Amino acid sequence: MYEAFYGLASTPFMRGLAADQLFLPPEFSEVISRMNYVAEKQLFAVLTGDCGTGKTTILRALSDQLDARHYRMLYVSDSQLTPHNFYRILLDQLGVAARRNRAAAKQQFHEQVAILRSVDDVKTVCVVDESHLLSFEMLEEIRFLLNMKFDSVSPTALILAGQTELWKKLQLQKCAAIRQRMDLQSTLNHFDRQRTGEYIRHHLKVAGAESEIFTEGAIESVFDYSMGIARVIDKVCTNVMIYGSQNRLRLIDDHAVKFVLDCEFS
Repeated sequence: MYEAFYGLASTPFMRGLAADQLFLPPEFSEVISRMNYVAEKQLFAVLTGDCGTGKTTILRALSDQLDARHYRMLYVSDSQLTPHNFYRILLDQLGVAARRNRAAAKQQFHEQVAILRSVDDVKTVCVVDESHLLSFEMLEEIRFLLNMKFDSVSPTALILAGQTELWKKLQLQKCAAIRQRMDLQSTLNHFDRQRTGEYIRHHLKVAGAESEIFTEGAIESVFDYSMGIARVIDKVCTNVMIYGSQNRLRLIDDHAVKFVLDCEFS
């Protein structure tokens, strides 16, 4: 709709960017490095942040950086997860049909990751996304997942990713045993004003923009409304660019942003 008007080769501010096109400011790169270390040493990490702050970006970048010859990343995201389904999903990704009961499926999973490690020199990295929605039963089961050979060896790297509520849940007394097993914890913050501008320009550049489209005032207005949350920035910028193309605005200023916010977001 608006791509041609602004001379863009693709749609900016949309999901699905290639891994090498993701916006990775220094603070993201630092977190990704920490997650790579978790994978290498087979540790237990917790990654938290408000909705839309970049957790999925971090996980996508991690998946892209892990050497497929030596790592197998297993991804689980299910708000209604049960212990048996947990192992079934993991085993499905390993190409194995899960046994019927939880204990047998858990043992089966341990056997499979042990084979991968000893025979193929492949380490597994288990990512449980949307972990703030997990029941306390599931959190406890995940703790048990790490038990192997009397606690001397972790069968897999484990990353729990979720919204800020996850960390609040883990602070409860009933989660003390889980906290004791944690090796690393990272929190993603909202972008500041500078990062918001860099984020907008990065996505426009990736889409093929050859000149500025948003003025500094427009970026300031986007930042004020979005509070630096990437997902909200995407939504606002998309709506503003649609409005801009319909009204033949080659350069989008703060007045255009405020008009769209008043009409579409109030």
